[in-house]
Parts: sequence; C-alpha cells; structure tokens
Amino acid sequence: MKTVLVTGASRGIGYCIAETFARRGYRVFATYQNTADTLPPLAENLAKDGFSLTPVYCNVADETSVSALFEQIGTVDILINNAGISQFALLSDISLSDWNHMINTNLTSVFLCSKAASVGMIRKKFGRIINISSVWGVCGASCETHYSASKAGIIGFTRALAKELGPSGITVNCIAPGVIATEMNARLSKSDMEALRDETPLGRIGTPQDVANAALYFAEADFVTGEVLNVGGGFGF
Repeated sequence: MKTVLVTGASRGIGYCIAETFARRGYRVFATYQNTADTLPPLAENLAKDGFSLTPVYCNVADETSVSALFEQIGTVDILINNAGISQFALLSDISLSDWNHMINTNLTSVFLCSKAASVGMIRKKFGRIINISSVWGVCGASCETHYSASKAGIIGFTRALAKELGPSGITVNCIAPGVIATEMNARLSKSDMEALRDETPLGRIGTPQDVANAALYFAEADFVTGEVLNVGGGFGF
C-alpha cells in the first residue's frame, strides 16, 4: 500500500483529494492547521469501509513543524502540496506582512514539504510530488498579485525540481485549477460566479473532484513529469 501526504486537507480541494486517494486504496495522511473538525468524521467513515486516512497537524510554512510531521509519519510515496490561502486586494493595499504570509503559506510550504519528502523518495528511487497551483499562476489575476506570484512560483519550482529528481525515479507535476466551487471562491457573488461560468468554454464551474481526478492521474503516471495540467474547463486560455 502506497502512502500519500495531502497538505491543507481540512476542506475543499485538499479534503476531496484525501478522500479520493483513500478510497482508491492508498494510506493517506491529511494535514490541517486551523481545524480538524471535518477530518476525524471522514477518517471514521473511511475506516468503516476499510480505508485509511489519518488527520495530522502541521503548519506547513514552518520548518520545525514540517520536520516534526515527517518524524511522525515517516517516508511517503506521494506528496500532494495543496495547502494555500488567497486574498483579494489592490497592490497598494497589500502590506509586507500580507505578502510574506501569502508567499510562506503557498510557496515556502511547497519547498519545505518537497525537501522533506524527497529524502525518502530518493532513497527508494520512487516518488510522486504533485503541486496545486492555479490558473492565476499561469496568466495572473488583477487585485491578486501576491496570490498570482505565489502560484506562478509553484510552477517554476515544479519544472525545476522535475529535472533535478527525475534521475532518482521521482516525478514532479503541477495542477492549475480554474474556477472551482470551494470556500475560497465563496466570497464571489452569484452574478460573479455566473459570469465566470459563462467565460468557461465547457460551461460549468469546476468541482474539487475534477482536481482530485487529475491528482490521481499524476500519481499513477510513470512517464509524465514537469507538466502543468490546467483543470478549468478551458477558462483563462
């Protein structure tokens, strides 16, 4: 049974990815930081069905916390870097604290977790690292410069690390979701969501399951690395 670590799994895309991999037969560790309320019931339900999911606390933007996490769970076969935050603000209104919080949560966390996970992967000559970016990391979003920068950084990190770890049998890929129905987009009005749906060639808003399916693909693909898969129904391109 392969072991999977999903960061930022207490809700939304991360929650769905964790459940999807568990039901696929993987042993899943799912991190949370602010709340674990949603994860214990999920873990209990999965256990009743014979599947494995373990909630674990971690501040993935903190090196000490990440080190403690890997001491607790050991080596993993698949790392899915999903943890992230967003903020809608004009550049002139973004403080240095806002910028640092965004970069640390969205990008530094990917560096820390990938560095920690790769040690065991290199030793085993096998691994999958899957990073969750965003359509805005590809084409940028007005009033989300720090968010766009952090997500673009994930793409650059993915492509560089894929070249570095490929000789060790490790693939590194990236998913760039478009507009997905999650809490992160709950701040948008109904009319805004309808406008975004109308801009999407496939004519609907994406679901967390759409992203989870893409993560499964990368986890089970043997000869794909350094790729950015846009999961957005054609939005933004």
